[in-house]
Amino acid sequence: MPTYKIRGIDVEFPFEAYDCQLVYMEKVIQSLQNKCNALLESPTGTGKTLCLLCATLAWRKSLGSFSTLGSQVNNQISGSQSSVNSSQSGDSKLPTILYTSRTHSQLRQVIQELKTSNYRPKMVILGSREQLCIHREVSLLRGSAQNNACRFLCKKGTNRRCNHHSRVADYMKNNPHLGDEPIDIEDLINIGRTFGPCPYFMTRELQKTVDIVFAPYNYLIDPWFRKGLGVKWKNSILIFDEAHNLEGICADAASFDLSSGLLTACISEAKNCIDISSTRRGQSSDETLNPDNFAILRALLLKLEKRIAEVPINSKELGFTKPGPYIYELLADLNITQETAYKLIDIVEVAAELLQEDKLQNKKSTTACRIESISNILKIIFRDKGTAHSAYYRVHVREADANAADVLKGKASRTLSWWCFNPGIAMQEFSRLEVGSIILTSGTLSPMDSFAQELKLNFPLRVENPHVITSKQIWAGIVPVGPSGYLLNSSYRNRDSIEYKQELGNTIVNIARIVPDGLLIFFPSYYLMDQCIACWKNTSHGNLTTIWERICKHKKPVVEPRQSSLFPLAIEDYMAKLKDTSTSGAVFFAVCRGKVSEGLDFADHAGRAVVITGMPFATMTDPKVRLKREYLDLQAQFQGGEYKETKLSFLSGEDWYNQQASRAVNQAVGRVIRHRHDYGAIIFCDERFGHPSRKSQISLWIQPHIQCYSKFGDVVYTLTRFFRESRICGSTNLKLIKTEVSGDVRELKPVDLLDKISLEEVPSSTPAVDQACYALHEVKNRNTSSHSGEIVPANRSSLSPYKGIWASELKNSSDLIQFEKKLLLSGRKSIQYRDHEFIDLTSNSSLHAKPRKEELIAPCSTKKRKVLISESDQMQCVKKISEIASDAESSQPSSFIPITNKVKHEKPQISDSGSRIIAQGSAPSKVDGTTYRIEAEIQSEKSKGSHSNAPPCGGEETKGSAFLIQVQEKLSATEYKEFVGFMKAMKSKAMKISHVLQSIAKLFTGPERLPLLRRFKDYVPAKYHPLYEQYLMNNS
Repeated sequence: MPTYKIRGIDVEFPFEAYDCQLVYMEKVIQSLQNKCNALLESPTGTGKTLCLLCATLAWRKSLGSFSTLGSQVNNQISGSQSSVNSSQSGDSKLPTILYTSRTHSQLRQVIQELKTSNYRPKMVILGSREQLCIHREVSLLRGSAQNNACRFLCKKGTNRRCNHHSRVADYMKNNPHLGDEPIDIEDLINIGRTFGPCPYFMTRELQKTVDIVFAPYNYLIDPWFRKGLGVKWKNSILIFDEAHNLEGICADAASFDLSSGLLTACISEAKNCIDISSTRRGQSSDETLNPDNFAILRALLLKLEKRIAEVPINSKELGFTKPGPYIYELLADLNITQETAYKLIDIVEVAAELLQEDKLQNKKSTTACRIESISNILKIIFRDKGTAHSAYYRVHVREADANAADVLKGKASRTLSWWCFNPGIAMQEFSRLEVGSIILTSGTLSPMDSFAQELKLNFPLRVENPHVITSKQIWAGIVPVGPSGYLLNSSYRNRDSIEYKQELGNTIVNIARIVPDGLLIFFPSYYLMDQCIACWKNTSHGNLTTIWERICKHKKPVVEPRQSSLFPLAIEDYMAKLKDTSTSGAVFFAVCRGKVSEGLDFADHAGRAVVITGMPFATMTDPKVRLKREYLDLQAQFQGGEYKETKLSFLSGEDWYNQQASRAVNQAVGRVIRHRHDYGAIIFCDERFGHPSRKSQISLWIQPHIQCYSKFGDVVYTLTRFFRESRICGSTNLKLIKTEVSGDVRELKPVDLLDKISLEEVPSSTPAVDQACYALHEVKNRNTSSHSGEIVPANRSSLSPYKGIWASELKNSSDLIQFEKKLLLSGRKSIQYRDHEFIDLTSNSSLHAKPRKEELIAPCSTKKRKVLISESDQMQCVKKISEIASDAESSQPSSFIPITNKVKHEKPQISDSGSRIIAQGSAPSKVDGTTYRIEAEIQSEKSKGSHSNAPPCGGEETKGSAFLIQVQEKLSATEYKEFVGFMKAMKSKAMKISHVLQSIAKLFTGPERLPLLRRFKDYVPAKYHPLYEQYLMNNS
């Protein structure tokens, strides 16, 4: 198992790590070492969870041995008895790790990854009684009914006892090794059923001595769950995996909605408590069962019902809204204050327990006690026994559609809501508890700025990782028009027009015809999905067949149901239709933010393409959305109030509204390309995605692949070619290419991960695709197919051992191709790891030994290096640039050598003249009734952002001089002096490279200077390309 030294920590990783994985683990360890927070985004399929576990546990192990029995025995053998005691998390100052995810199914996957690793900490997974109870009767209950029944049966002195609970102590004493190996909920249940102890209470006992706790989000977010954990919070590590919904979950956990129906049920249960306690009064001396207490509770609830009914609502659409502190004024009329609230909470909890005991004893229907919701509401309102948090809330009363019973009684059906608009409330508590680090990670955190601003936490460390796939595995395009040229725009003004719906339908027909196997179509809302499907079923094509029938001709449809209970059936239906050979697959019509877009794995044939039909904006007239926007605008106006010290910028309501839609899009597109061998297409069928502001909010790993197609025929042609080539190649064959250097086995080491660019200061990603190598291989592919499968994997460094191989004799692209052919057709040798497989990422030693001439260069790489020269050679070129600039300042132009240039992908042939080339095989293409002549027009010199991939050579000196002359012409004398100064600073390293590049990008701002801005990228070292591309995108 390879071991990587990252920031002084030896990290054992079960596989050869990708560059993006090493960057990810480096940031995790940096966060833990510096006790700071981190936002880490890494696409699905990049091994995010395994990296997170390995890096975190390696860091924890460096502080002291784990609390497992094996670790203790080893310590005793070595005579270090004191370290045995110090390794116990419960008795030491060693931090506890709390790893949380959204659902237990996601935690199950995390534990599977832990089993894959070499780390064995003492661990436990926490769950509710619903997941862990094995009692014959109690396990059938749900919610508070189950909790109360469990508490009743575990009480001492009761006639009925839970036998499973009584066996926990002995089992834990006789099995101290429990938790030494990764165990899941299913394992705990099997132990309970086999040996008798209660799995729920086993986890509570085991939790006291573990190194890492796995639990759902709500165990940390909910203050009452959190208090029950019994964790030493100081310096503890909190990890939130799949955290893309965390802000919404935090806000919802701190809010409540009290409907008329719920309040009526609570009043009825309070009446039942009066009757039960009156019956038991002579049989029990328990003072808490005083009927008078329950009578007071019922009277207060009746008064609250009346008070809500009296609230004046002038507009059903707007409802009744007041600032958050108004809730205390409302409750004060009922004599519910800080002093009386907790007494009332005690009465409610006794009432809930009393009702549950009565149901168990009399074997009545064991439905949940509704009255317990009153206790939860009071705990939210009077949390921390203070009122300061109410400033982040709004009180809202709205009228709902009344049910038949309320209509007969002449009552209005109303809902009292207290909505929290500051998700940071839940996270603030962790700052007070002095936790060490909070790490939020997901495949789709973008846009990140709104995340940090919403949670009111500083995140000095941020990473947006690239994917580990090659550019041949993804097709991403914006489709602004349909087959007939009608604009695709699902905005409120346009979405109801019949022309739009027909055009979208015809677009999907064509996509369904091209895409093999599974196709996912995401709509902004259920309303729009229903409207479009209804239109397609009624709109015929040439008076013959409807659009819906034409879609069904290519793929069998499945529509996401609104009811959650029907969703599993829909998934089963979709998978069954995928296996049906009578069509080319199945199509799943779904909505953004729905169940299909959240957490489901449509890998391989289950999801070959995802179509986004529009921006999923929330309904602006929804009162919660409207009030949230108003709240954020008010906060931004006052610049954050108490949060000024955090130095956070504040979102406006409009920014929040847009970014929420973008995050929903990113979540939906993440359903395809689920692992490194997968391939698929991402299709944005709305012209608004072409706007720079929208495109910049799409996940960073997708952005480099996105093309905007002005003609629908181009979409059909390129998409067809993509899937045709993908089918021929199959899943990308990522074989390890090994090389031998001068007869000696040489160790490949990932380098430059801990370079001088600080990701804390400039949140950016590391490019995942070696476009220079890939471009060369693509040119070769046109004539030779035998090497198409030999692609270097993204988890192997594409470090070329060549320093002088790029000879100045390569004067033009034809020489380059002939040179590349020799390399590809050379005998293939191997690079092998040394037996100990130890890779030191902090080493500064040179990795470039002088090679033999017959050495093989790997034909293609998915690594982040974009050139086949060493980084040291690149820096020499940078120094040369500054010298040239200095000479040019004295009107003595010199050679200006580009570091790297890109060859145009998909070139069928090379044209020295630079004239237009028509792709071979281009022919008229029929697109469902409309015929297009599809031509792939490639201009070798004029294509935007595409140049020859020739290495530095003598022929480039003239180009460099010409570039400097253009710089002098476009810049003023003062600006040109600044440009020279920045180049000198780059040479002397007097300024950070990020500051230099940003300053130069600013000098080239403006339409007339945009070509200079683009061309200057050729003279930037390859490893700084992602940084420069950000400035290029902003200035463009």
